[in-house]
Amino acid sequence: MNAKLLVAGRDPRYREWLRNHLGVLLPDGAITAIDLTEFPVRCETLTRSDFDLVVLMTQFGANPEDPHSQGLEWLRQLRDRARFPPVIVVAEDGNELTAVRAMQLGAADYLPQRMVTPERLGTAVRLVLRRVELDSAAADEPAESEATTVAARLLRDPIPGYVIRKTIGQSDKAMVYLATSDALKHDVALKVTRGGSGDATEAQAFAREHEALSAIRHPSVVTLHDYGMHDGREYIAMEYFPRGDLKARLQRGILEADALCYLEQIARALQAVHGAGLLHRDLKPPNLMLREDDAVVLIDFGLARSLGSTSSSTRAGMLRGSPYYMSPEQALGEELDHRTDLYSLGVVFYEMLTHRKPYTGVSAIEVLQQHVNAPLPQLPRNQAHLQPLLDGLLAKGRDERFATAGDAVDAIAGMRALRRTGTRRR
Repeated sequence: MNAKLLVAGRDPRYREWLRNHLGVLLPDGAITAIDLTEFPVRCETLTRSDFDLVVLMTQFGANPEDPHSQGLEWLRQLRDRARFPPVIVVAEDGNELTAVRAMQLGAADYLPQRMVTPERLGTAVRLVLRRVELDSAAADEPAESEATTVAARLLRDPIPGYVIRKTIGQSDKAMVYLATSDALKHDVALKVTRGGSGDATEAQAFAREHEALSAIRHPSVVTLHDYGMHDGREYIAMEYFPRGDLKARLQRGILEADALCYLEQIARALQAVHGAGLLHRDLKPPNLMLREDDAVVLIDFGLARSLGSTSSSTRAGMLRGSPYYMSPEQALGEELDHRTDLYSLGVVFYEMLTHRKPYTGVSAIEVLQQHVNAPLPQLPRNQAHLQPLLDGLLAKGRDERFATAGDAVDAIAGMRALRRTGTRRR
């Protein structure tokens, strides 16, 4: 289900835990996580067009009259908002009385934090989303989404030099628009911060992405056109890809020859990224776009880090990115080097060849444990000639993987050459 969920809470580690588990439960969904301090601002314009479900983790106090029951106060404020998404509350404290009152005030479900498991969370979310689906089938009410609201605001106070045409994506910190550049005379993807978050760490993501893209010039890395600030919002203008991403391409099936071609292009992109002293850290099909000539391009450097960085966001409890594509060392919260990106490339390669992920599970933790402990995935017999190439990317120990992206490029190019000469055919 392509559901859109908003997770709001004050504990960043638990917030990330929820986001990861929900990402596994809804691999085709979009999970946005924000600090609880941002929730009041988001609530002002938030409707069911923006999110299908809100997971709100906050305090519920000792009884329904407790002045510290922030969760109940939120539910009181939201109960008369007919177009507000259903809310599952995760209570940091509370008891049976606050649970009953929360449900009376319109909570879709009440989960005591101490009792939340991946299974219980999954059951609650599935049931609520099923009700959302049934409600949508019964009544299709047009509603102005937050994306539309922000776009309308940009139309009233546009970023100089750009004409907003439509919304093409959004995250918890930014909106992405299809826009026309006056200077370039063609369309660009214009990424604009929502503004007002007050989160200094997240505010650095835009500057980090700009810095990374400015340091790399390569055909398989997205082209940066512009970066600036307007009316308190940062923006980045980048290359626009009307053909979409590799995730959508996977749904149509990919031939072995095309998979190898894509693989070599991505490996060459990583060679350039690592050569610039950076790790991408978020390599996955949605971050790989296709040009009109079918060339694949690496995007989204919001999680990029300098090689050798010991940032706390690489540590356990603050994992960033998708659990499906994390290396064993990333899952364990160890310091990372360039070979973590090669492992993620191996996961993408396996998915292109088999049209499924190598490791799956009912929770993020289960998926991460498989990255660390499960045997290497084996290709079908008709693709067994590609197993050494896959193993060189997906080896559990990084010393057993290709030493560099350049080594991976050489191995992939060699395999493609064998295919062209007919030495190895499908």
